[in-house]
Amino acid sequence: MQMGLDFNLVEELVAGVDEVGRGPLCGAVVTAAVILDPARPILGLNDSKKLTEARREKLFDEICEKALSFHIARAEVEEIDELNILHATMLAMQRAVEGLHITPKLALIDGNRCPKLKMPASPVVKGDSQVPAIAAASILAKVTRDREMSAFELIYPGYGIGGHKGYPTAVHLEALARLGPTPIHRRSFAPVRAAYEALAGGQPTLV
Repeated sequence: MQMGLDFNLVEELVAGVDEVGRGPLCGAVVTAAVILDPARPILGLNDSKKLTEARREKLFDEICEKALSFHIARAEVEEIDELNILHATMLAMQRAVEGLHITPKLALIDGNRCPKLKMPASPVVKGDSQVPAIAAASILAKVTRDREMSAFELIYPGYGIGGHKGYPTAVHLEALARLGPTPIHRRSFAPVRAAYEALAGGQPTLV
């Protein structure tokens, strides 16, 4: 249940937690937890999706420099396929919070549910637009994952991964049908599963 918090009055040692990558067909789901320093404010924090890439990159460095503590974590493709994307996301969020070198008194989680944590936690729907620490976490997670997807573009050319970041765009779906899935594709997702089934029928070649 979401707590009735005044986000402008939340004291220090509150961690904001967010994820990036639940919807893509490939790659890890990446999460971050951030405890901001009230003495070192960061201007312009917002939902990472509402910021330009250049702005996110600049804020990424500033968050890493000024935050009291931050940790970036993940759940790999194999874990997503084994646990399902929801449970893998909760696991990655748990890892992000547990990786903080300062233990927060409260964790504010973007969304409508919380992972199992050792401290009190509250979900905040659209928290990345309301809570600066969650916005900071969303930026760290998105920049990290976007960088990984750009690197995968070089390893698995032809899929357009660097552009769509693994999301099921028309370009991605066409390439998946034509080239078959790669080792970083999530077998539990329907379009990827269909590509594997086509592969078993002797159509695409596994990259």
